[in-house]
Amino acid sequence: MALPARNLTPARPRSALLVLEDGRTFRGESFGAEGETFGEAVFSTGMSGYQETLTDPSYHRQVVVMTAPHVGNTGMNDEDVESSRIWVAGYVVRDPARVPSSWRSVRTLDDDLREQGVVGISGVDTRALTRHLRERGAMRVGISTTETDPQRLLERVLQSGEMSGANLSEAVSTQEAYVVPSVGEKRFTVAAVDLGIKSNTPRMMSERGIEVHVLPATASLEEVQAVAPDGLFFSNGPGDPAATTGQVELLRGALRAGIPYFGICFGNQLFGRALGFGTYKLKYGHRGINQPVMDRTTGKVEVTAHNHGFAVDAPLEGATSTEFGEATVSHVCLNDDVVEGLELRDADGNLRSFSVQYHPEAAAGPHDAAYLFDRFSALMEGKA
Repeated sequence: MALPARNLTPARPRSALLVLEDGRTFRGESFGAEGETFGEAVFSTGMSGYQETLTDPSYHRQVVVMTAPHVGNTGMNDEDVESSRIWVAGYVVRDPARVPSSWRSVRTLDDDLREQGVVGISGVDTRALTRHLRERGAMRVGISTTETDPQRLLERVLQSGEMSGANLSEAVSTQEAYVVPSVGEKRFTVAAVDLGIKSNTPRMMSERGIEVHVLPATASLEEVQAVAPDGLFFSNGPGDPAATTGQVELLRGALRAGIPYFGICFGNQLFGRALGFGTYKLKYGHRGINQPVMDRTTGKVEVTAHNHGFAVDAPLEGATSTEFGEATVSHVCLNDDVVEGLELRDADGNLRSFSVQYHPEAAAGPHDAAYLFDRFSALMEGKA
């Protein structure tokens, strides 16, 4: 008796629609969860490290367009996450991997996106989309697997929130303080204000003998001082630095109290504001793991990981006198001269505090800037 023929053709994915706020429309196929999502469309140039990108809290309320054509090749694992969840508002890829090919993979990228309710779209000409964003700038976007009319989706895009003026750090911060103990002998204690901190940051500090007290974004100066810190750290995070006030006042109080400071990304922007500089929104931002930055204090060029849409407006040459000492630009992006780092020195030229706009803790690499954690240790030791 002959068995009935089986249909081995996989079910065709549901169609999906992407509409930018200027009306540009792309059609593709559903990737990840079905439904509808809105956010700021940005592009990332990294060819690897997509798991770290997805779980970076700095991407909260952003729809990430991957410029690399093939995404998902290494699947997803439980070791490389940078936080407790995927934070991107949506995900755009050209050719998702059908089958992951890494011995560390435990799930597919599509599985994780579905499980965590992240709406995405595949089959999109991401080269054309990226070029459009480079020419027109980052803008609001909507992705839908339920809407087929671009005009109706555009109406909802225009009603969604903008990134300018958004205060988002408290939404991604820990609600309760916790401690990451030092590895080996304890040398220093650091109060780290979580504005969207990545897991590798306290890990890299602990490897240098630092006991890290991770505090909520709402922490006060009194709560910082209660841990008797040798240094204060502000993490990366999402949102507009000009919309943040509480953490700026906390930082000013810590500088007046003489606590050495180190900030990364959002922490660099808030440091700039604490010193009296303004901030501004970049046209399309810096995102990826291949950005060249010069450390002007050493003359060395680093290949660095970035994820920021705002920057500090500070003079590239000369020192600026502030209430706390002399501030200078210590790092600069070689692509466009954007401020990538700040230093604060006292009247005798001793380093008091510093910050960088990029990510020395980048778990996916590159690791050129890992020395900055050693610089922070030297600062707390009084040998910077």
